[in-house]
Amino acid sequence: MRPQILFPLFANTTALPGVGPRVAKTLEGMGATRVVDILFMMPHTIIDRRARPGIAHAQSGQIATFEVTVGKHFTPVKRGLPYQVKVSDDTGFLTLAWFHAHQDYLLRLLPEGEKRLISGRVEHFHGEIQILHPDFIVPLDKEDDIPPLEPVYPLTKGLAGKTLLKAMAGALARIPALDEWIDPALKAREGWPDWADALHHIHRPPDPHVLEPKSPDRRRLAYDELLSRQLTLALVRARKKAQKGQSMVGDGRKVEAIIKAAPFTPTGAQTRVFKEIAADMAAPARMTRLMQGDVGAGKTFVAALAAARAVEAGRQCALMAPTEILARQHAASLKPLLTSAGITLEILTGRDKGQSRAGIIERLADGSIDVICGTHALFQEGVEFNNLGLVIIDEQHRFGVSDRLKLTAKGARPDLLVMTATPIPRTLALAAYGDMDLSRLDEKPAGRQPIATRVMPTNRINTVVERLGPLIEKGGQAYWVCPLVEESEMLDVVAAVDRFEMLKARFGARAGLIHGRLDAHEKERISQSFKDGEIQILVATTVVEVGMDVPNAQVMVIEHAERFGLAQLHQLRGRVGRSDRASSCLLLYDPPLSKNAQKRLEVLRDSEDGFYIAEKDWKLRGSGDVLGVRQSGLPDNHFAQLEIDGDLLDIANAEARLIVHNDPDLVKERGNALRQLLYLFDQDQAVRLLSSG
Repeated sequence: MRPQILFPLFANTTALPGVGPRVAKTLEGMGATRVVDILFMMPHTIIDRRARPGIAHAQSGQIATFEVTVGKHFTPVKRGLPYQVKVSDDTGFLTLAWFHAHQDYLLRLLPEGEKRLISGRVEHFHGEIQILHPDFIVPLDKEDDIPPLEPVYPLTKGLAGKTLLKAMAGALARIPALDEWIDPALKAREGWPDWADALHHIHRPPDPHVLEPKSPDRRRLAYDELLSRQLTLALVRARKKAQKGQSMVGDGRKVEAIIKAAPFTPTGAQTRVFKEIAADMAAPARMTRLMQGDVGAGKTFVAALAAARAVEAGRQCALMAPTEILARQHAASLKPLLTSAGITLEILTGRDKGQSRAGIIERLADGSIDVICGTHALFQEGVEFNNLGLVIIDEQHRFGVSDRLKLTAKGARPDLLVMTATPIPRTLALAAYGDMDLSRLDEKPAGRQPIATRVMPTNRINTVVERLGPLIEKGGQAYWVCPLVEESEMLDVVAAVDRFEMLKARFGARAGLIHGRLDAHEKERISQSFKDGEIQILVATTVVEVGMDVPNAQVMVIEHAERFGLAQLHQLRGRVGRSDRASSCLLLYDPPLSKNAQKRLEVLRDSEDGFYIAEKDWKLRGSGDVLGVRQSGLPDNHFAQLEIDGDLLDIANAEARLIVHNDPDLVKERGNALRQLLYLFDQDQAVRLLSSG
């Protein structure tokens, strides 16, 4: 399917000069198996070799190039001393030095009396001017072999920079003449070069500023990359919208019954988001919507309303969660709401065996069960639905795409609602979830008290423990979160196990411990003991980040808070403040704090708005660390840096939607060029969606 004009760019790297089987293997380890992979290697800096000061005028630390006459070679008289070659120009003398030198090679490279061009970093050593291990040594007629501005790439062991430069020259020579895919008005407005010119400038820099964030060449290539991804997401979204679903319209009775039974009045955000979901469900096209809910914003309640709408329309609903604890938590939260509307709910996890499992599967198949909560057990073979209409997936980033597809395949094109309790910066959401419609729950239910957040050093731990005493005596509860399960020699961090022993000595059986290494049964037993109030102070790792709903818990202590990301700290803090009682969060840090860590803790202390915090986290840490690239589903970029190129992402998103609206199969004037763009950035999936392939 790939156009023939692109074949030279998709050839194996062994087609390039200087790349044999050994070098190709090394390049493969760097993720480069094709010519286009070489072209998409972004240099991380540029070495300026244009300075030609003359030997006597060279500054220490300066990278400079000299035309010299080769003098005498001096072999080291003792082990550990360097091999030296004296060279000179009209202004003075320079010593070239090598450790572990190959004398025969250097005698051939630098014959006495010959003229050579030398380039490298100048140093002053014991009154002499010298270059240790020169970067380039060439005859005068090979001056072009020394790049005046040399791009420097992230290299790996076994690959010399000169080898890569030689391969890059071969790759640049293979770039074909392609039609322009960028809108001409945008290209002119931004002052961007052609695609081929931008690549040549990046790898053969005309000036030292070509790699800077606002350089037209880098921005052009970043936009190409973002447009390819946004066009793919727009095509996927359009195909999803074009897939005929089943319109689900209800009489509103069950939805109204749930609203009346709820112990609170729905927030404006909950009402707005449910209206968006209900409109999608009523439409003939399939729904694919992402619901982002800030901590404590009540996304489970909105999920209950969506499930009720599906049941009103005579369909079933499946809610899939990544862990058994979370699945059972959802079931416990949903059951009283759904029961009030006469809706049956069951749970199915890997724990259900034998007759119990068989009974659930039988009732699911005959339609007796309206709503089922569960883990990956829901999409296993043998689990069949009578009439699945809505699939709700919680914390999607913890599931593989294949898991999601397996569950949605259990019905006749059911609607899909994805939920996440992690507020995602707008730019990240656009990049990772551009194929979905987005809804935000950005209000908390009325009556929730603000969480008082304090920052204090770890040397005040004993004070914190003493302050917990009266709370525990009055029947109150607290979380105490540590970064590690056990002591690590690598990190000076108090482990959860050790902290538990300390608190157990003070509070006895009222202290409990939970962490990821416990099996599912033990985790659930401890979680339930905490919910029931038998355990009053729960020492934990970040396993409690999601899925724990204990309204009686009023205090969250996070030890070594400086080691956590902002989003994670916000999630952990959200485990308290779930009732009308005052709650607090104590962030313990190990001084001294870095400036960045101090800013993070200050942001959390001063705000409870998860979306604001996510944006701040994004600015402080960059796209690679917010959520984690793999976790967020965000692809690695060659040229684009989302924290810098957010404006380009907005433009690419708008342009991609316009393209798909005007030319859904990419067959019009720019269509062929846009297909080539998709292939260049490995968006073959998008091309396969086009009806004319």
